[in-house]
Amino acid sequence: MKNLFDLSGKVAVVTGSSKGIGKSIATQMALHGSNVVVSSRNQEDCDSVAREINQSLPEGSGSSLGIACHIGKKNDLEFLVSSTKEKLGKIDILVCNAAVNPFYGSMLEISDTAYEKVLDSNVKSNHWLSQLVIPDMIEQRDGVILIVSSVGGLHGSSMLGTYGVSKAADIAIVRNISAEFGSHNIRANAIAPGLIRTDFAKALWENPETLKNSTHNSHLKRIGEPDEISGAAVFLASDAGKFVSGQTIVIDGGS
Repeated sequence: MKNLFDLSGKVAVVTGSSKGIGKSIATQMALHGSNVVVSSRNQEDCDSVAREINQSLPEGSGSSLGIACHIGKKNDLEFLVSSTKEKLGKIDILVCNAAVNPFYGSMLEISDTAYEKVLDSNVKSNHWLSQLVIPDMIEQRDGVILIVSSVGGLHGSSMLGTYGVSKAADIAIVRNISAEFGSHNIRANAIAPGLIRTDFAKALWENPETLKNSTHNSHLKRIGEPDEISGAAVFLASDAGKFVSGQTIVIDGGS
């Protein structure tokens, strides 16, 4: 029987993958056979995670290498794509995971600089990366684009409004990619995590009382773990998710 989750022969680029959800996605895609590019700002961090992944892989799995990239700089994104193609020949899977959230508070108080940083890093960078990889995906008539959005993109917030706006835009991006390029066998989907135990969300879980309040509305009454997101990414990137496109998969413990 065919293994529907097999990614052998595929090349995946995962942004923001030196820790947290991105690292878990990169690791699981490599375990399922893909050659994975680990990418974040710092080359040393990328190389360290790539080595860690390679050392943990059983025989017959994929491989991993690191390429540093600042997602807010278009030249860096172009270098990430060109270097991946130079080293690995192609890009089959793009996972846009890197994001920022420099402001917590009312929309009346956010500075123009912080607002622009959120939209540049969380939206424009994903648009740019998609523009860079889609032409080759059209030519090879195969491609998967995944954006890690957030449940914050599905409802309003009195304190994280701009972040939510950016994540709602990411959901719109995958719908548009799916509509425009689905006929070329390109699939695009978003993953919307709830509260996950990452450094990015540390303020919401580090304190036990805060964690209790943060998980109060969850049916499972607990925080999620990065590996509980990466399985969905493997599903959406593989033949198991071959008929899923333009969708947003919510993974939030039932909140």
